[in-house]
Amino acid sequence: MIDRDMLNNHLIIFARQPRMGRVKTRLAKDIGRVAAWNFYRHILSRTVSTLTKNRRWKTVLALTPDRAIHQHPPWRTGLMTPRIPFIAQGSGDLGCRMQRIFRNLPPGPVIIIGADIPDIRACYIDRAFKILGHKRCVFGPADDGGYWLVGCNRRPRLPELFKNVRWSTEFALKDTLDPLPPSVTVGFAKQLSDIDTGGDLKKRN
Repeated sequence: MIDRDMLNNHLIIFARQPRMGRVKTRLAKDIGRVAAWNFYRHILSRTVSTLTKNRRWKTVLALTPDRAIHQHPPWRTGLMTPRIPFIAQGSGDLGCRMQRIFRNLPPGPVIIIGADIPDIRACYIDRAFKILGHKRCVFGPADDGGYWLVGCNRRPRLPELFKNVRWSTEFALKDTLDPLPPSVTVGFAKQLSDIDTGGDLKKRN
């Protein structure tokens, strides 16, 4: 049985349109553009397939660049089963885009995740939403000092979360947490690894 308190949960998967040479560029330097492209497509498709099966939240794919939501190239075929709505991320750096998503979605807790976390599981998302039942924000730390998940309970109002964050560095999580006032309580989901380089990939093999 589905908890009625979870029916308004929104899970947003942040993804880049998987075009060769535009995704996993650091990984491509180590393993080649074709291999990096195939890796991203596989992880994105698996993430969408895994997480849209759970009815405890509403899943939306937020794409960049914005024009991707109006295109119908073959790569979208695998993402349409089960059918998933697409929205544009909009302009600005990662923090601006995530803050905008938090601000514009319908009422209810919101969690944003990346699209390239190989070890992601629905149970980790479920746990993160439960944390938002008693915390204002939740973060899923990544091994490299960033985070693969950020969520917010936007009542009574949405906090400003992403001021002066040094994205793609080991300081990203610290930069996000340090400015938060004591009134913004924080919980933590499971720590996971993302794959940015060939070295990251070798650690998994």
